[in-house]
Amino acid sequence: MNDPTASALTETRLDKLAALIERERKAVLAQWRQQVGQLPSAQGLDAPTLDDHVPELLDELIVAFRKVADESIAEAVLEGTPPNHGRQRFQDGFDIVEVVAEYNILRGCIHDLAERNNINLRGTAFHILNRVLDEAIGIAVQTFATQQALEVQRRREEYLAFVAHDLRTPLNAISLATQALTRGMVGAPSNPQTARMLKTLHRNERRLGELVDRVLKESDHVGTDAGVKVEAREFDLWPLVEAVVGDLQPVAETAGTRLVNSVPDDLSAHGDAALLRRVVQNLIANAINFTPRGEVTIEARATENGGVEVSVRDNGTGIAADRLETIFDKGESDSTQEGATGLGLPIVKAFVEAHGGQVTVESEEGKGSTFRFTLPGNEGAA
Repeated sequence: MNDPTASALTETRLDKLAALIERERKAVLAQWRQQVGQLPSAQGLDAPTLDDHVPELLDELIVAFRKVADESIAEAVLEGTPPNHGRQRFQDGFDIVEVVAEYNILRGCIHDLAERNNINLRGTAFHILNRVLDEAIGIAVQTFATQQALEVQRRREEYLAFVAHDLRTPLNAISLATQALTRGMVGAPSNPQTARMLKTLHRNERRLGELVDRVLKESDHVGTDAGVKVEAREFDLWPLVEAVVGDLQPVAETAGTRLVNSVPDDLSAHGDAALLRRVVQNLIANAINFTPRGEVTIEARATENGGVEVSVRDNGTGIAADRLETIFDKGESDSTQEGATGLGLPIVKAFVEAHGGQVTVESEEGKGSTFRFTLPGNEGAA
């Protein structure tokens, strides 16, 4: 049988504890901020960012002490701050251990407050405090983990979209080369084996094109800020550019565009050759699209800081002034270009910036464009 006197004493103690936390709320938060501020991910955050939803969690704790009833605790926490707090801490760059730590630091601050004021945190008070904070930890961590999983999925989808986009250019070159071979066979002695091989090549080129289109269509929602892993080394720049020029020659010939590799043959760069090949490929392919019967020149020079600057210059149609500021944003492709996805230049920007470099553009309508990107030297590389 419950002791009415004991229950009354418990409620009195809980009311006293709730009133104490309410009165000392600012002091508790100050102590909490001082300790949480020592966590690696919290260093440098200002007070409002650090506080986030914790002041509201204190209010929820006060309500829980006054309501006493167990069933109200989980409901209050579930509908309260922890889900939003978990999402925010993911954005703040916390790791999951630090999210747990800041709740436990708050638990310690409440214990210290009660001890200083001679309130014994035992029995129901102890149970409520732990129930509220443990529920909060569970929900915040679950939300944090969900955000983390979504971010991993987003990065994978984005990388797949980048790769699919980059396949477009060599596929186009293969298609044009196949068409040239087919035209070359007109009037020549028939060779059944060669004819079958060309049909197979045509068929598989179409299938690959459809697969690429499907991936790009399904990846319309992805951004361009996925983490890019850079495996940097020293490499010669002229052969890299020459290989890209050779691959894109069928595309350029179809457009009547002349490609000129003016990169010094003794110039080297420090970076991820595979990523930078895709940067150069996208810039040249972009220039060919807007330079029919014109010329695209690739140049490079050493910079004062030991890095390199690469430029792709064309005498094509140019870019309208009002598009220059957004030209590197996803989806900013020219709507007049068939099959344009708006990923080529954002990929260039993402890969160059991953190296610690910058990409810029100068253009005048009717006169052409020059895209430049810089790469830092070995010491300044990302």
